[in-house]
Amino acid sequence: MKNRSDINLLKQIGLPMAAILILWVIGYFFSFRIDLTEEKRFSLHPASEEILKGLEEPIEVEILLTGNLPGGMRRLQRSIEETVRTFNAYSPYKISYYYQDPLVLPADIREDYIVGLSEYGINPTNLFLSEDGGQRSKLIFPGIVVRNEEYETGALVLRGEKGMGPDQVLNQSIENLEFELINAIKKLIRKQEFAVGMLMGNGEMEEDDGFGIIEALVEDFEVYKIPMEQAQKVEDLDPFAAILIPGPKEPYTEREVFLLDQYLMNGGNLIFLIDALAFDLEQAGGDGTVAMPFDTGLDQMLFRYGIRVNKDLIQDMNFGYHPVMAGNFGDQEQLVPLPWPFYVSAGRMANHPVTKGLDQVMFRFVSTMDTVKADGVRKTPLIFSSDFSRKMAAPVRLAFEEMADGPDLNEFTSQNLPLLYLLEGNFTSLFKNRFLPDGMDQAGFLESGSEGMVMVAATGNLFKSQLNFMDGSPLPLGEDPFSNVEYANRQLLINSINYLLEPEGIMSTRTKQFQIRPLNKVKVRDERSKWQLINIAVPVFIIGVLGFVWTFMRKRRFSH
Repeated sequence: MKNRSDINLLKQIGLPMAAILILWVIGYFFSFRIDLTEEKRFSLHPASEEILKGLEEPIEVEILLTGNLPGGMRRLQRSIEETVRTFNAYSPYKISYYYQDPLVLPADIREDYIVGLSEYGINPTNLFLSEDGGQRSKLIFPGIVVRNEEYETGALVLRGEKGMGPDQVLNQSIENLEFELINAIKKLIRKQEFAVGMLMGNGEMEEDDGFGIIEALVEDFEVYKIPMEQAQKVEDLDPFAAILIPGPKEPYTEREVFLLDQYLMNGGNLIFLIDALAFDLEQAGGDGTVAMPFDTGLDQMLFRYGIRVNKDLIQDMNFGYHPVMAGNFGDQEQLVPLPWPFYVSAGRMANHPVTKGLDQVMFRFVSTMDTVKADGVRKTPLIFSSDFSRKMAAPVRLAFEEMADGPDLNEFTSQNLPLLYLLEGNFTSLFKNRFLPDGMDQAGFLESGSEGMVMVAATGNLFKSQLNFMDGSPLPLGEDPFSNVEYANRQLLINSINYLLEPEGIMSTRTKQFQIRPLNKVKVRDERSKWQLINIAVPVFIIGVLGFVWTFMRKRRFSH
């Protein structure tokens, strides 16, 4: 009888211990992870895994979001931790994290530290907390700093589109955490791999105008200015992974159009920033001036690719401001910012890796675009105007005096006008079934291509730097010197280049979506007692029943 009891005891203790030991051995020698969440919250994109597996040293993540936070911010804070721990599972070297509140640093280093954070785009946000029946404000820094032994960089993790509620902004920020963290790590460990070119020679941006493009891209890419008149063959453009055409003021020749066309057919990527109308804004005072149609020589090529830039201008009720001289105050000239509907502040974004989570983007003097038939080309609108827009066909009068009266809302009857298009697919050459320009080699001519991509905005000012009105120096891209608003043009440029060069890279992690599942507040109020009873009493009852059954079976077993 005693031996049988010992055997039963050994089975009850030994079998579970053996199972645990076997699972431990399997987990030790065969590393694996199983994500049981519906949205795959703890799974990483293959591009992220590749970067993490290539780490050659430990990395440290400093989480700035700390302190006494409300529920939504705590959720974002926990998500940052979870993302770092998930990264750790794929990295050969440890990725550690700790919390740092910039406001509790010693006074002698606090100011410099906060200024350094602003260079990464991490600025303090004022948060209102409910406490003791009242409200108090608290400054938070919703960002992270990533560093290795040599370098450090930072990233803002709280991003949302204009018009979103707080819950939507938080949810979208959590969706983009993988991208923000892996992009920061990539900046630390990756060297510049791609070259980006800016065309010059056809009246494109002046030196200071292009400052914002270079400042935005130089950290991650090699940026060059390309004098188009010196390009003699397609091979001269091949070293560039992407080429920007930033607002030409003079028409391109047929030879130059051919080189750009064949660059695209050979797998290149083009960003067209095209002004459909020509005007001189300095003449807009007094009686004003007129914007007239302008031919860049690129219209036929864009038409073949599937886009037509119309000869008009868009006005929008979600507008920016333009400074106008309003007389003198003593011996000082007075600049007054007045509403200018030709400055479209666009905050309606497509759910696409390039634009997801972007704040407002400023489009100055932008025209409408229509899609046309182009077999094999997929056309995706990325940014839209508001619900109150209007199109003004050329010729368009530009006069500062009209700004003083303000726009008439009844005239703004258009809505959701596309301002930026992405073209992907199999492009057909403009020169198919046509004579090639003189001197061009027929042997290397390609009638179609399938690897390149095209992005089109009907304004040459999208990535143009504004000037500081105090000293005339160029400002970072997207910074408005008059309204103290920082638009997302810089981030749009970075996202666009990253997507064009590596569409399946880390940019594709921005497509991750987490569903918000808020509680039904009415149902919670009405059924509160029932669910409290179920959650408290039912588990106790079940355990009691199981205990009674176990005791009954044991007594019956040993009574024999």
